[in-house]
Amino acid sequence: MNQPIIPLLSEAEALNVAQEHGFPEQMASLSVFRVLLKHPDLAKSVVQLLTTLLFTGNQLDKRLRELLIMRIGWATGAVYEWTQHWRVAKDLEIPDEDLLAVRDWKNSTILDETDKAVLQATDDAIEEGFITDTSWQKIKKMIPDEAQQIELVIAIGNWSLFSQLLKSLHIPLEEGTESWPPDGQVSPNA
Repeated sequence: MNQPIIPLLSEAEALNVAQEHGFPEQMASLSVFRVLLKHPDLAKSVVQLLTTLLFTGNQLDKRLRELLIMRIGWATGAVYEWTQHWRVAKDLEIPDEDLLAVRDWKNSTILDETDKAVLQATDDAIEEGFITDTSWQKIKKMIPDEAQQIELVIAIGNWSLFSQLLKSLHIPLEEGTESWPPDGQVSPNA
């Protein structure tokens, strides 16, 4: 990967900025936030949405969320997104086979119809800029809860934004982190 477009704060500098601005200290050491903390108010807004989607207010099934994030990372070639969320998904005990299946989900025999409906909606948003009516028909059958449907759209948008942010600013992986786990296979879009 190229050098970062905007140099990262040192971990100590990022921690100081985080403390000064009420930003979660445990996230300050991540490369993406070592850049975003150069704009503390924006970093706080971004992390607030992340906190809701990941921890405090999420209603969408966590496995489905991680599958869609992994799909965005793969489809857009965002190594940081794929690599970070591989670890998140493993912490959630999502099987490697499920995660790897998002690479070619349409031909997967492992993923179920709900998984495939979510991944089709994700691909729609990436390719068309919106979820198509055909995909919505499937989503509404598989995920009838409207709050979860809204969260699905927000999650796709959020991690699409992150993909663009990570790639546009050339955010590097944290030191010592292996790229494209578990097998090093690089997305054709990277």
